[in-house]
Amino acid sequence: MNIVILAAGSGKRMRSALPKVLHRLAGRPLLSHVIDTARALAPRRIVVVVGHGAEAVRAAVAAPDILFAEQAQQLGTGHAVRQAVGQLDSTVPTLVLYGDVPLTTPATLHALLDAAGAHAFGILTVDVADPTGYGRIVRAADDSVLRIVEEKDADAAQRAITEINTGIVVAPTARLGDWLAALGNDNAQGEYYLTDLVEQALADQVDIVTTSSTGIAETLGVNSRAQLAVLERAYQARLANTLLERGVSLADPARIDIRGSVDAGRDVFIDVNCVFEGAVTLGDDVAIGPNCVLRDVVVGAGTRIDAFSHLDNARIGADAVIGPYARLRPGAELADGVHVGNFVEVKNAVIGTGSKANHLTYIGDADIGSGVNIGAGTITCNYDGANKHRTVIEDDVFVGSNAALVAPVRLGRGATLAAGTTVWKDVEAGALALNPKTQNARPGHRRPVKQKR
Repeated sequence: MNIVILAAGSGKRMRSALPKVLHRLAGRPLLSHVIDTARALAPRRIVVVVGHGAEAVRAAVAAPDILFAEQAQQLGTGHAVRQAVGQLDSTVPTLVLYGDVPLTTPATLHALLDAAGAHAFGILTVDVADPTGYGRIVRAADDSVLRIVEEKDADAAQRAITEINTGIVVAPTARLGDWLAALGNDNAQGEYYLTDLVEQALADQVDIVTTSSTGIAETLGVNSRAQLAVLERAYQARLANTLLERGVSLADPARIDIRGSVDAGRDVFIDVNCVFEGAVTLGDDVAIGPNCVLRDVVVGAGTRIDAFSHLDNARIGADAVIGPYARLRPGAELADGVHVGNFVEVKNAVIGTGSKANHLTYIGDADIGSGVNIGAGTITCNYDGANKHRTVIEDDVFVGSNAALVAPVRLGRGATLAAGTTVWKDVEAGALALNPKTQNARPGHRRPVKQKR
């Protein structure tokens, strides 16, 4: 089939300079979700009809498999599809989707396509308790579809109908161009309605078939920020349920945000208010505490990530302990059994098996071996004001608290740094490094006392 995605609307109710279809759901533009669904159907062609903010929309979703048509004036859905007809393969049917309806599933669309086949006109409908604002499906006594009536053109009896048009239709492309060319705009809106094709199809003795969506959420569009928020929670609930079905324990399925993908092993536990962005992989038995953010991270089996930790483009081995309040920045690679504790930041650094940095430390541009202890308050001084330099710490080094390692510098295997030491020269293996220190004590010192006002 061909797929036409309508993405030309301005979205005035969003009250935003951003085109409506570029507002984000789960961290990605609404239109990107629809394109993903379209690709899952393996169409011959995908044509996106742009209009308001056309250049921004093109730039956001441009790809080799995406064609564009432009609707310079927004004169209705029928007018929009007409702009795409010249780019369609007339030998296969055309499915019409909407760039602001992001949750429709491939399974639902497959059912519609199968029902319509190559020659019928297919309509996706849904039954709702409150049909206000939607076009109604008007049927004959034998249950066949007679027409679709828009809300503003419906009489009282038609407004009582609860089966509504979702707007998603499929039609034989060879006839579609003629039907669109014959559309009129004699209606309350003065627009060219795609729904008016039903009566033309019936006049040409083309069968009208319908299938129903399994849920209202997958047919809802976004016209306001409030509606976007509703769909965001619906989408997150869908993702949370998928994790639960895969054996992941969620402390509260309503308090998780996935803005990418999460590939989780068995017996993973995720506490409340965690955010996952990009591609996140969690091994078996991983536990993540509350209020953590993971972006493009791989976490090995048995690792524990404690509360309020922020991990970005990092790789963590098995049985590690991260946090609370730890930050792993891009290029952080932690081996098995590493401990990175509270208020420790690691950037562009490799930390070997079993090494520990438990408190108040910055490790940047460093290669750290196994069995290393990094004391509280240690800093790798990696930046000279113009360039970054690397620190190398070999296996079994002990770094005392409040040490400053001025890169480039190397600490040999088994070396010891005394607390408060600044190192700017290499330290040989097994050596003790310390700076000369003098301590003076003055007896009888009296502290200043605040004066009362």
